[in-house]
Amino acid sequence: MTESGPTADASPLPLMQLATSFWQFKTLAAAHELGLFGHLAAKDGTTIDELARDWDIDTRPAGMLLTGCAALGLLDKSGQRYRNSAMTRRYLIPGSEDYLGGLVTMFDKRLYAGWDELSRAVRTNRPTTWDPDRDRSLFESADPRMVEMFWEAMHAMSRLTARTLGSALDLSGFRSLLDVGGGSGAFDIELCRMYPELRATVYDLAFVAEIAEANVAKAGLAERVSVAAGDFFRDPALPEGHDLHLFSMVMHDWPEERNRELLAKSFAALESGGEVLLCELLVNDERTGPVPAAMMSLNKLVETEGCNYTAAEYAQWLRDAGFRDPRAEYFDAVGANGVVRARKP
Repeated sequence: MTESGPTADASPLPLMQLATSFWQFKTLAAAHELGLFGHLAAKDGTTIDELARDWDIDTRPAGMLLTGCAALGLLDKSGQRYRNSAMTRRYLIPGSEDYLGGLVTMFDKRLYAGWDELSRAVRTNRPTTWDPDRDRSLFESADPRMVEMFWEAMHAMSRLTARTLGSALDLSGFRSLLDVGGGSGAFDIELCRMYPELRATVYDLAFVAEIAEANVAKAGLAERVSVAAGDFFRDPALPEGHDLHLFSMVMHDWPEERNRELLAKSFAALESGGEVLLCELLVNDERTGPVPAAMMSLNKLVETEGCNYTAAEYAQWLRDAGFRDPRAEYFDAVGANGVVRARKP
């Protein structure tokens, strides 16, 4: 008896691609951990035999790794020589301006193990990458190496996202930005570079503020970007004197009631006529995607108390807090696919 109906022509290939997708990531992670891309950057590429000799390994794994990286677009091949692709040269060579190697390391060493326990996270509704019984949050883990890895990765991702945000929106009419939960200061650095009249304040936990202060000084923007240490839940109010508030990749870390609390504080502190921006990977209103937002939401399950929300949810919370005219604007960036913005009357 043969199968008929709407599933008869369904191909198993997409399922196979899903089932083996971790092979692709681990190929990238292994090549990065082994230093392949930096090795190739230091010389005119490599052949299989040369790599085997340089690394003192067999030609079999050397050839497999190079072939795998070429298949994934990480390497180009000319004749017998493999060289870094344009994408790899920009994002995976240590020391490059837009280096994302820290992100790869964090995904491999921190998140990969947490995702291996995704079924446990679904059953228990508890994160798997840190211990809620021991640590206050993932941002204050007892493991200093994990904390350092997290903020290095976030800085790289945030820099690229900030550039896209700054190009997609016209922020030229704003004078002073408060970056709530601003982390490493990446958004403030990039937006102040793009908008010479803008000044900014990074507001985050004390140990994070130290990271931001160092990044701001390194960028030569200490005169325009200040750093304020605080706790946006424990402090009774947010810093005042700003006409633009930014929550970038903050809301998805917390449940609805905590986000409403933050928006109430934002409304109270924001200058009249100012705007608030919620920069996130937005889930569509049908809750069917897009894939990056849906996967990030599951990542919040293994990492935090939050999830990724829809633009409609954010709009309702903003209206309830007193903001007017909430609207979503979309773009494609590393850490976000859009922003929900609203104004204070």
